Amino acid sequence: MNPFKKLAGQTAVYGVSSILGRVLGYLLVPLYTRVLPPGEYGTVSVFYAYAAFLMVILTYGMETAFFKFNENAEDRDKEKVFSTGMISLICSSLVFLALASLFSKTVAIWIDYGSHPEYVLWFAWILVMDALSKIPFARLRAQNKAAKFVWINMTGIMVNFGLNFYFILFCPYVLRHESLSFMHGFVNLFYHPGWSIEYIFISNVISCSVTLLLLIPQFTGMRWKLDRKLLKAMLIYALPLLFAGMAGIVNETFDRLLLRYLLPKDISSYQVGIYSACYKISILMTIFIQAYRYAAEPFFFAQAKEKNAKIVYARIMDYFIITVSFIFLATMVYLDDFVMRYLIGQRYWEGKVVIPILMLANLFLGVYYNLSIWYKLISKTLWGAWLSVAGAIITLILNFWWIPLGADHLIHGYLGSAWATFICYGMMMVLSYLIGQHFFPVKYNLSKFFGYLGFSLLLYIISIYVVIDGTILRIAFHTMLLAVFAGSVILVEKPRLSLSR
Repeated sequence: MNPFKKLAGQTAVYGVSSILGRVLGYLLVPLYTRVLPPGEYGTVSVFYAYAAFLMVILTYGMETAFFKFNENAEDRDKEKVFSTGMISLICSSLVFLALASLFSKTVAIWIDYGSHPEYVLWFAWILVMDALSKIPFARLRAQNKAAKFVWINMTGIMVNFGLNFYFILFCPYVLRHESLSFMHGFVNLFYHPGWSIEYIFISNVISCSVTLLLLIPQFTGMRWKLDRKLLKAMLIYALPLLFAGMAGIVNETFDRLLLRYLLPKDISSYQVGIYSACYKISILMTIFIQAYRYAAEPFFFAQAKEKNAKIVYARIMDYFIITVSFIFLATMVYLDDFVMRYLIGQRYWEGKVVIPILMLANLFLGVYYNLSIWYKLISKTLWGAWLSVAGAIITLILNFWWIPLGADHLIHGYLGSAWATFICYGMMMVLSYLIGQHFFPVKYNLSKFFGYLGFSLLLYIISIYVVIDGTILRIAFHTMLLAVFAGSVILVEKPRLSLSR
């Protein structure tokens, strides 16, 4: 099969899961931002930021290590790679769960949530079950069982979605209406009226349990064997990825924690809530990048054996830039008429100034993921750690500098966090390209990168400065801008597409 079509097909399949999952997840954002005040939504965001950081530690790069060693193993040894990775994760997860259970109260006090040690325990279970799901999911991807991956992943997402709506919307609605008094007894069996964000966490615990149960067939019939030599090799390969992942999470989520602790307590949770809700607007960008990464990582490892691999990598980058540039433009031109209106509650709209900054930051991150394949393919994963650590240092310095500044400064609070994210990912992208060209040179078409991205930015700026009062006329004009971008891409790419057939 044409490698571009193969990758596009895999991305599309994983995209179904990713898109539906993200859409369902983002349908919860309008619910949360209409039911919860920004302060409570900020608490939810803080705990998920901690969870993201701990998840990297709990998986310590074993998912990517599995891909690397599974791809290079003979068929008879693939089961050994799987069992060795799983035994390692099971042992480390059990140790983590025991420590979290013993010290949940201490940890809750340490992170300034001393009255809720149960949050710590719930998240310990979420993290352990998520960690134990990583390699079974990776195995499905390596075996090209995308359909099975999708339905298991979607089942867990649907359970989480359904339970959130049941506890946060349905139960309060039933209890508020006397006409539904016949259901009160049933609802009260499972519902505590004084809880709100607790049910967000509980729903996640249950959905993770369902997902892990559905993955059990991946373990049946296999011979559990720990190969110590193989484990050592996998850990050596994965260790730099652990540090890269930790630094990466600092870049992705630590700004919410810093906002929580660097701002005055009376506004910190509120600002975290506003910032987190507006961060969610990058839905289309993150959906595509996540789906693409699911398909691209095993694809890049498999493609490395081909003679024209570098040509394929360069061409894939062209398509990637076209797609993310279009997503950026589409999100921004429809921001006021559709995106903000339907995705988040009105009391969160004050933070929309950060959206274009964060959209471009995530675009840079997607390009960085594309570029980062060089150090994985040549087993120089230490470079990935150094790049992520450099990004983390920039993130921390800029956040510590900009967050605490007063309102009379141009950059402060969550606006400072947004610009720090933008600069961090932009720097990582540039450094990865420059270093990668030394170790694993690929002739990426930089004119396409700057041309398509610059053109989408130009059209976005036009949409800002051309003010149209009528809603229908405004939407029509913005749609025309999108059509201009798409038409220009077709004109530029058509000759090459014709040649590749």
